[in-house]
Amino acid sequence: MLKKKEIAEGTVIKAVYPNQGILCGPEGEKIYVKGVVPGQRVRVRITKKRETHLLGRLLEVLEYSPEETEICGCSAFPFCGGCLYQYLPYEKQLALKETQLQELLRSSVGQETVYDGILGSPSPLAYRNKMEFSFGNERVGGPLHLGLHKRGTTYDILMADTCTIVHEDVNAVVRTVWEYCTEKELPHYHKTTNTGFLRHLLVRRSESTGELLVCLVTTSGIDHDFSPLADRLLRLRIGDHPVRFAGILHGFNDLPADTVQYQRADILYGADFLTDELLGLRFRISVFSFFQTNTKGAEVLYGKVREYLGIFTKTAGRKPVIYDLYSGTGTIAQIVSPEASHVYAVEIVEEAVESAKKNALENGITNCTFLCGDVLKMLDEIEERPDFIILDPPRDGIAPKALQKIMQYDVPKMIYISCKTTSFVRDMAVLHVAGWEMERYAYCGLFPQTPHIETIVLLQKLNS
Repeated sequence: MLKKKEIAEGTVIKAVYPNQGILCGPEGEKIYVKGVVPGQRVRVRITKKRETHLLGRLLEVLEYSPEETEICGCSAFPFCGGCLYQYLPYEKQLALKETQLQELLRSSVGQETVYDGILGSPSPLAYRNKMEFSFGNERVGGPLHLGLHKRGTTYDILMADTCTIVHEDVNAVVRTVWEYCTEKELPHYHKTTNTGFLRHLLVRRSESTGELLVCLVTTSGIDHDFSPLADRLLRLRIGDHPVRFAGILHGFNDLPADTVQYQRADILYGADFLTDELLGLRFRISVFSFFQTNTKGAEVLYGKVREYLGIFTKTAGRKPVIYDLYSGTGTIAQIVSPEASHVYAVEIVEEAVESAKKNALENGITNCTFLCGDVLKMLDEIEERPDFIILDPPRDGIAPKALQKIMQYDVPKMIYISCKTTSFVRDMAVLHVAGWEMERYAYCGLFPQTPHIETIVLLQKLNS
């Protein structure tokens, strides 16, 4: 039997959710490893021993899977921690994710229900409308890099100016910002000592207008004028077309936490927001607004929300009162508003709620009320009871007390959207005891090239 810290080699025989592969050790023991694809021959280091299996950390892919036939143009792959499936054709990616999720749901939920398939993204490449990049270096004392964290590390930064899941305009901005900061010999921030200057670069892109919103985040430790950088960005061209900008910002963050944020920002050009469209509605998006990172993929997901809501409204006989819980910037609330008598949207992030109010006003929507606060507490503030509930919680799912209160409304149907299906499975176990079952469900591939996927479920209450 392999021991902790020992090295093992083997072929990945199976993938299981979330993002784990299984290979067999020399004595037939199962080794679970993150970030691998079935068919790969890999070298791993054993990190933990469990009663039934071992856990390992990927050291090297010795041979790629026969199904990994795509050519990847990203210089950071496969060392970056973002993408995993860049060598797999997109159809194979969807099939792999579908197999993992079907096995998880059937073994955990264990009921027969209508499966509406896995819905792919209209664009498997250049689909992300938001990216956060970090300044740093790949090794201590090495040259300045601007990019993404190396897989499995906290400090190492890989250059990411050829990323294939963002538009070429975004890569051009990354390259230009890196060149400017290198020329000016500006030091990057060191989070271990809380010293340095350059921290992050956030870039958003509007799918409908093609405009970019750029925010360079630094500490306030150096008084540097980034106006020349803004001028350089505004002159950017790719082939025959100029790169278009909604706004260019310089944000200041002196907090020690290594999160992308700022305490204040100067506008170097344009505005501090951009606008995008989703299913015919316009949304004003600031630097830190929540908005699905795959605009066209989100239209596929929200189209399924409309379809599942329509199953209920066909038999309801009237427009329902809808609760949209964990509503973010109110995207779903506004999309379903034509089918509702009123929508009450609850979100804990104040900035997101304020954005939702402004967006609804711009879209001429008057039957949505946006409330800021924790779902558990805010439900007591709404006097009108719901006929239908839409749940789109964060990755960790719904807090137990909030779930109990939601179930007390005893609505006949609900929609549950999950970006982490294991969290849904946990919540579904509680719902099932209370008489809820899955009526139908689908998966939506909002995140091509990565192991992530959305699950959308129409739930029905038996004997409601």
